[in-house]
Amino acid sequence: MVERVRAVILGAGFGGITVGHHLRQAGIEDFVILEEADAVGGTWRDNTYPGCACDVPVALYQLSFAPSLHWSHLFPRWNELRAYIEQVVDMCGLRGHLRLGDGGRSAVWDGTRASWTVRTAAGRVYEADIFVPALGQLNRPQLPDIAGRESFAGPAFHSARWDHSVDLGGRRVGVIGSAASAVQLIPEVARVAGHLTVFQRSPNWLLPRNDRAITDLEKQIMLTALDVAMMGRELIYWNAEKVFWQAFQYTELGRSYLTEQSRMHLEAQIADPELRARLTPDYPIGTRRVLFCDDYYPALQQPNVTLETASIAHIDPGGVTMADGTRHDLDVLVFATGFETTGWKWSCDVVGEGGRTLAQAWASDGPEAYLGITAAGFPNLFMTYGPNTNLGHNSITFMIERQAEYIARCVTGMAERGVAAMTPSVAAQARFNAALQQRLAGTAWADPAAGSWYKTASGRITQNWGDTCEAYRAAVAEVAWEGFEMVAAQVSANAM
Repeated sequence: MVERVRAVILGAGFGGITVGHHLRQAGIEDFVILEEADAVGGTWRDNTYPGCACDVPVALYQLSFAPSLHWSHLFPRWNELRAYIEQVVDMCGLRGHLRLGDGGRSAVWDGTRASWTVRTAAGRVYEADIFVPALGQLNRPQLPDIAGRESFAGPAFHSARWDHSVDLGGRRVGVIGSAASAVQLIPEVARVAGHLTVFQRSPNWLLPRNDRAITDLEKQIMLTALDVAMMGRELIYWNAEKVFWQAFQYTELGRSYLTEQSRMHLEAQIADPELRARLTPDYPIGTRRVLFCDDYYPALQQPNVTLETASIAHIDPGGVTMADGTRHDLDVLVFATGFETTGWKWSCDVVGEGGRTLAQAWASDGPEAYLGITAAGFPNLFMTYGPNTNLGHNSITFMIERQAEYIARCVTGMAERGVAAMTPSVAAQARFNAALQQRLAGTAWADPAAGSWYKTASGRITQNWGDTCEAYRAAVAEVAWEGFEMVAAQVSANAM
């Protein structure tokens, strides 16, 4: 049996929930939110490792239409964010739209009916005018290509699939990786492990996070003087905006300032010059993700922690052997090795005009979209957190909110104009991406000397937005209808 709805949203993380809210605000109630997992939350449902927290201040990370006082620290913990998303679902009246435990497996565009046919893992079939993949960029764990990885005899798991049944107390634990997730979990593991070995491929630029508990007085101010609280949010927002010019554009003074801040942070926490040298990056700040952490460096100096910087030769049932012959016997192995990014291997096969899949459209040199939201050849498909909308500064929730607003404007605008289907023209998408890549060429991410997960093997940057959040706000403030190819509703009806 086919269920007819106005829209199908795929994913119940921040993206899907925010789109659902804005559709309801626009008067659209006939939609479903498909979620493969048995709960909402996205990233904050999947990542539950010890110490897991957001590295964006909570004043900026929470949704503007759903302010909350239920935070213990300036930087929110994963469990608080997961509870927050549940609260947003109820506050925005989205509970009845959720279809949990049943993710989309295929979405096929039918040009004669101007609709998407979405099939789920459980065999349900939806026919929808609008299809919104809200699957995100950082949800597909990536395991390292190390010889013998699968031969390890003890518990082994990725940080995003943390096995809480494994007791690390007193055990020999190895953590492969030293980036965003690793710097959060390593201090926590060091507190309980008998011995912890950290396998670092390359060091990262770290800045102090300056996290602390939120006081009761601050909560009272937020509750009784919302204007003061919003002033604080604005200050944090503009402070985050300036980081784009400082770290990611080639502004010598700004990047020198941040580099010096990072070096001072390292020197203040690491007294040993040899260890400092091993923790000092050999690439310019900003070319890779800048990390914010207060307790990572101190953890590395604990007597039960070893920092290993040699290359890994292989993994065997009992541990890890390095290229120089050093061996580390281990009981537990944790892979803090990030996520698959540039391949965009969604769990749902998306088939657009002419039977061409989105995977085929993006196969040659990575994904490409118009405003990171729509894609030529895929009518009535609207993404959140799509290609080139990731940030190295500020808050991704800002980008998601602007995208959700834009999607709602498109959907309501189609109805007002009597349009059954819209897709960006090839020319409009090409112009947008040519200008975007030109801007990105002037950023730190384009540095050919430094690789990162932001770009493909050819060096094309497919993940990040090439400007400030304010520039993105302006870019999506209105729908440039002249850049879209549209099918009138009457024509579509006649075709049926």
